[in-house]
Amino acid sequence: MELATAFPGNTGIRPNSVAPLAEMLRQNGYSTAAFGKYHETPPWEVSVSGPYDRWPTHSGFDKFYGFIGGETNQWSPAIFDGVARVEPPHDPKYHFTTDMTNQAVNWIQAQQSLTPDKPFYVYFAPGACHAPHHVSKEWSDKYKGKFNEGWDKLREEIFAKQKEMGIIPQKCTAYSPPQGNPWHGMAMNADQKRLLARQMEVYAGFAEQTDYEVGRLVQSLSDIG
Repeated sequence: MELATAFPGNTGIRPNSVAPLAEMLRQNGYSTAAFGKYHETPPWEVSVSGPYDRWPTHSGFDKFYGFIGGETNQWSPAIFDGVARVEPPHDPKYHFTTDMTNQAVNWIQAQQSLTPDKPFYVYFAPGACHAPHHVSKEWSDKYKGKFNEGWDKLREEIFAKQKEMGIIPQKCTAYSPPQGNPWHGMAMNADQKRLLARQMEVYAGFAEQTDYEVGRLVQSLSDIG
């Protein structure tokens, strides 16, 4: 809704005449839950005054644990449980992606223990890789030096690898954006390139950490059959 206009269908606000998918499923016997990023509630409705029509728990979700809006601090997130604001743990090792995964796993296990014959729908939306890129050094340092050659070299490597894996046809030719920023020859000094390389390392670490947590969620489903 931050980019909305006044034109019909582009107001950024879901009208109450529209039934969300979660509400359709809930009315057809599903347990429903949303975890993580929920960017569907107008910012002027995010308060104790509501209205709550476009909050997750009034949009078909029995359970919501996450943040309202496009982004939040992954170390100290603005978390809501339902419509109540909750304080994240004061733990130096805390990270929201791990927390929301734990919450999702616990909810699914409880739901299946209590009502094993009832289907469930989970909307799982991590903050990665949207800004802010927050991840521990444990993950980002795995990519140390990986991007020092810049994005031109990286694009060549990815392109060759995708051909090798059969993702793109062998006859494809590499595409260079006409207004792209070539790494070599740019008016940047060594410090600026180090900064950009480090940003790529953090981004990659954030993506892999998220992949790991998604895998943990999927594994939990396998574990309970």
